[in-house]
Amino acid sequence: MPFPISQGLFQFDLIDHFAVLGVSIDAEHEEIRERYLKIAYKLHPDTCRIHTPAEREQANQLLAKLVNPAYEHLSRDLSREEFRLILAQMGKAMARDAGKITISSEPARKLAQSSANYELAYQKILQSLAINQYTALENTYQKIAQLSELNLVYLMLTEGQGNKKTTRKVFISQGNPNQSELVGATFITAAEAKAKESPLEAYIRRAQASLDQNNPAQALRELRDALRQEPDNSICHALLGLAYLQQNQLSMARVHINRAWQVSPKDATVIRCKRELDKVVNPNVEMEDQKGQKKEGDRKGGFWSLFGGKKNNQLKP
Repeated sequence: MPFPISQGLFQFDLIDHFAVLGVSIDAEHEEIRERYLKIAYKLHPDTCRIHTPAEREQANQLLAKLVNPAYEHLSRDLSREEFRLILAQMGKAMARDAGKITISSEPARKLAQSSANYELAYQKILQSLAINQYTALENTYQKIAQLSELNLVYLMLTEGQGNKKTTRKVFISQGNPNQSELVGATFITAAEAKAKESPLEAYIRRAQASLDQNNPAQALRELRDALRQEPDNSICHALLGLAYLQQNQLSMARVHINRAWQVSPKDATVIRCKRELDKVVNPNVEMEDQKGQKKEGDRKGGFWSLFGGKKNNQLKP
C-alpha cells in the first residue's frame, strides 16, 4: 500500500502513531484503547459500512498497515513512554531550528499562532480533525498528515518553553506548497516566573496537587514536562511512578519509582512513593513491617514511643 505522507513528523522517517489514531501526544492507555476500538469498528471487514470492493480493501489495508501497528505500539506502556521521549528530543531540536520548519496546513498554522494558550488550542484542533478522520477514506491520509503537523508544532511549543520569551520564525505555506511566506510565531514560555519558584518546582507542585485530587492524568502531563527540563530528577520519577500506580499501571510505576530509588534512596518523597509501590507489589511484607514497627515501639515505651522511636524512624526500602 502506498504511503503518501511526508508532512509533520513523517518527514523525519518516523511513523506518527498518535496522528494515526487521532489522539494527543499526552494520551494514556484507556483513551488510546477507546479510540482504537472506534476506528477498528469502522474499518474491520465484519463491521465496516463501506460497500464498494475498492473501499473495503482500502479500509482493510488502513487497519492492517497503519491502525493496528499504531495501537500495538502505543498500548504498551514502555514503548509508548519511549516513543514520547523520542518525540521530546525531536521537539527540542525543532524548537532550536524553528526557522527551517515548513508548516503547510491551516490547523497547524493556527496552533503556531496561538502559543499563549497553545495547550487548549491543541486539544480543540486535534478533536476537530480526529472526529471524521476515518469517515471518508479518500481524505484519511490528509487528516493524518494534518494531525502530524499539529503534533510537530505542539512539540516545538512545548519543548521551547525552557527558553526565555522569544519570537521565532517558521515558514508557513499559503496554499501553494512551493511558495512559503515567513511569518512570526510567538513561542512563549507557559510559566514566566512572577515569583522565585522555578519552572521545575512549579511542575512538581502542580503534579503533587493533581495527585492529591486523584487526577493522575494531569499529574502525568505536568511531570513529563518537568522531566524534559531535568530528565534524571528523582522526585519527578517518584511522583510519576505514583501517578502510574493510581492508574493501576504497575509496570510503569515500578520503572520510575525504582529509578528514583536508585538515585535518591533517602529522599522523603522517594521513600513515600516506594512504600506505596511496596504495598501493592507485596502487601504481606508491608503488613509484617508495620507489625515489627509496632512491637519495637511497644518494647521501647516511655518518652521515645511518643515519637515512634528516634532511631527507627527511617523507612526501609
